[in-house]
Amino acid sequence: MPRRIFSFDPPDRFVCGAVGQPGQRTFFLQASKGRQIVSVALEKAQVAVLAERLATLLLALRERGVELADEALLGEGPQVDPLQEPVIEEFRVGTLTLAWDSEREQVVIEAREITAADLEDEEAEDEEEEEPPAGLTVLQPDTTDGPDMVRVHLPPADAHAFVSGAVAVVQAGRPPCPMCGEPLEPTGHFCARRNGYTH
Repeated sequence: MPRRIFSFDPPDRFVCGAVGQPGQRTFFLQASKGRQIVSVALEKAQVAVLAERLATLLLALRERGVELADEALLGEGPQVDPLQEPVIEEFRVGTLTLAWDSEREQVVIEAREITAADLEDEEAEDEEEEEPPAGLTVLQPDTTDGPDMVRVHLPPADAHAFVSGAVAVVQAGRPPCPMCGEPLEPTGHFCARRNGYTH
């Protein structure tokens, strides 16, 4: 089956959302332009890391003198746009790439389908590798081989709006225990700090 590359340059909407109850949510990135809607599933941790690195990139760009709209930086709080229904998963994300297109002054986000190599990396994640700073990734030319991919080009203001929404979606899950920081369950919670031991 040939590789599919879904390109949105720019999208009408690019949002993060979650489906399901806290503790059992499935997270999605969703891009749309006109009638085309593409939704890809990913882990909560991937959403959090993407939002964090994108925010770091935007701050670095502002320090370099790239003009970012004040209202985007100082917004009146996160606005979470809901996912458009029905949410049909095209693929599960394995790799996220973040880059800055200096010629067009746009952020580029690529979400690639998970591969067998990604699954092997998850099993060996104890061996930490140093990653390149956010925004310094060199985007590779498209080829006919490889995992399916979604590529989104965003102006800085839209990228900032995405960060705000993604952070709000991540934080909308189970509240953390004030003593140990672990998520609180509706059915009860074993707190290691309160009991003094974990076993």
